[in-house]
Amino acid sequence: MERAEYERMHAVEDRMWWYRGLRLLVADLLVAALDRSAPPGPVLDAGCGTGGMLAKLGADVAGRSTVGLEYDGEAAALAATKTGRPVAVGSVAELPLGDGGLAAYLSLDVLCHADVEPAVALAEARRCLAPGGIAIFNLPAYSWMLSAHDRRVHNARRFTLGQARRLLAGHGFSVLKSTYWNTILFPLMLLHRLFERDDAESDVRDFPPWQDRLFSAALAAERRVIESGVGLPFGGSLILVARRNG
Repeated sequence: MERAEYERMHAVEDRMWWYRGLRLLVADLLVAALDRSAPPGPVLDAGCGTGGMLAKLGADVAGRSTVGLEYDGEAAALAATKTGRPVAVGSVAELPLGDGGLAAYLSLDVLCHADVEPAVALAEARRCLAPGGIAIFNLPAYSWMLSAHDRRVHNARRFTLGQARRLLAGHGFSVLKSTYWNTILFPLMLLHRLFERDDAESDVRDFPPWQDRLFSAALAAERRVIESGVGLPFGGSLILVARRNG
């Protein structure tokens, strides 16, 4: 991601409806998965950007400490300052961690990045997770939805739920829960994609307060549905909770 996009993310991520909705959903799914059964060890936010997810999680989750990893050194420094948590500078393709020590691994819109090879990143995630460790992946949906926003943030690929499930299953993970999300607003997203200019700015920005509240309410309703165990049939993003096979 370009420096300008990191600066934009840092400026708005605590206010923007999409980031808040994603982090609430991830935090709830993570706590539920760790409470059910997971080994001891820290929770790694792999590709933590400027630290919004780490800040949401706090110092520990279900009794497990939180740490971050970010490829860009300036973004990592911002994340460490924002969260007060340890943030290492490094790549998801070569984690600076020993084997089998993590309780959980978060990968939020990382496997889609142009500089990330999904198979390599998943092999590293599996290596560093303890047997039975939890991994949560958020990904953008549908390759035909690649857009100016994706180019701005260097996303090279989008996934269907079936593709993502097969990818994880082929690299040593069992999928525990998977669903699309950002479903209610998907028609608006589709219209935006159809009419946006090729040189449009990224979608990471401040929205009018009324619009932010409306979009946040839509994601809150979806979160309640997902946490009840119901999967959504389509959406702008997809999320998967997986367990490392032994």
